[in-house]
Amino acid sequence: MKFEKLEKSQVKFTIDVTASEFETALDKAFDIVKEKVEVKGFRKGHVPRGMFEKKFGVEALYEEAINYIVPLKYNEVLTNDEFVIVSQPVIDLDFASLERGKDFTFTATVDVKPEVTLGDYKGLACKQADLVVTDAEVNAQIKSLLEKDASLEPKKEGSLEKGDVAIFDFEGKLDGVAFDGGTAENYELEIGSNQFIPGFEDQMVGMNVGETKDLNVTFPEQYHEASLAGKAVVFTVKLHEIKVKVAKELNDEFVVSLNREGITTVEALRNSILEDLSKKREVQERNRMIDTLVEKATANATFELPNGMVETEKNRMRKDVEARAKQYNIPFEMFLTITGSSLEKFEEELTKEATKKVSYELVIEAIAKAENIEASEEEYANKCEEIAKMYGTTVDQVKQFIPEETVKADVKFQKAIDLLVSSSVAE
Repeated sequence: MKFEKLEKSQVKFTIDVTASEFETALDKAFDIVKEKVEVKGFRKGHVPRGMFEKKFGVEALYEEAINYIVPLKYNEVLTNDEFVIVSQPVIDLDFASLERGKDFTFTATVDVKPEVTLGDYKGLACKQADLVVTDAEVNAQIKSLLEKDASLEPKKEGSLEKGDVAIFDFEGKLDGVAFDGGTAENYELEIGSNQFIPGFEDQMVGMNVGETKDLNVTFPEQYHEASLAGKAVVFTVKLHEIKVKVAKELNDEFVVSLNREGITTVEALRNSILEDLSKKREVQERNRMIDTLVEKATANATFELPNGMVETEKNRMRKDVEARAKQYNIPFEMFLTITGSSLEKFEEELTKEATKKVSYELVIEAIAKAENIEASEEEYANKCEEIAKMYGTTVDQVKQFIPEETVKADVKFQKAIDLLVSSSVAE
């Protein structure tokens, strides 16, 4: 077996198949094919080899023989110690040149994990953020809690405003004809929540109770219902009632109603929120620093990123989004529209994020290797406990289902990131 290094971290393996190996493959092929062939005078599956080849020719076995011998010989590639293969192979074989009793070759082109040449990664400069949580931020959290538990009461005077809740009927028409799903009575909607298509809620602002109004809106181009996508329609709405949110009063009684363990006073609530926000900011700041430092270390490194690694990561990320859409029982393209995206924009962002993620991982892995970072048995045990706690399982089950090297690789990865952060300097 020979190999040739190509551009973009690809390697082409040339694999030899001897005449003897091909003959064995033909034997295997006949054992499979004979079960499907009917020849007059013989029961199905019992036709003699000679009779089969006389009637159909040995060439009739070539395809099945290739399906057997190519994967078998390709396994030799997977056992090589020089390259880490990261994609499925592209097989090139001249089928027309196959001949019984003769050797032949085929090639398998694969993406391999690239060699990373590191640049500067220690002592990288990074801006330091202010970790102080202000009273205004604490008050905003408290306000959110009060509004979350707010009650709805009829608005005594004034017209409909953003933040108000409207109770109304509506009927949508396309070219003067009502369409399915476009009619409802006594519908409740918070104006400004953007639950309806663009322009609908904005045009309701200023309406008074009892008023009827025609709203001219256009469905998005990517709307899930094809018959309405991109179409201009008219919604006739009649406003029955306006309600406003009335927030709870901040006092110890309200704090007790939150059922937070050990927190029964307004002062205790403030202190708890301050502590939570401080911890959250520390985590956010560390993540920001990590992202900045890894980005710089990656920019300083040199490597050829194989397309196969990016495509694999893209497929994984795409499946995650598809699973979320399925969880909400929403068609995939509609889910993208709701989240402010489109299929084209989604694919573009997916490529960008997958490229970034794979590049970052390669560089961090290279740093761990350059620094001779290892995972001790204690660190391995601690990581197993962390995983077990995260997924609500036992350490024994973690060790049973997750390879030790995978867990240790995660430990080494995190230690390499810690090195980047600890060696960084304030900018």
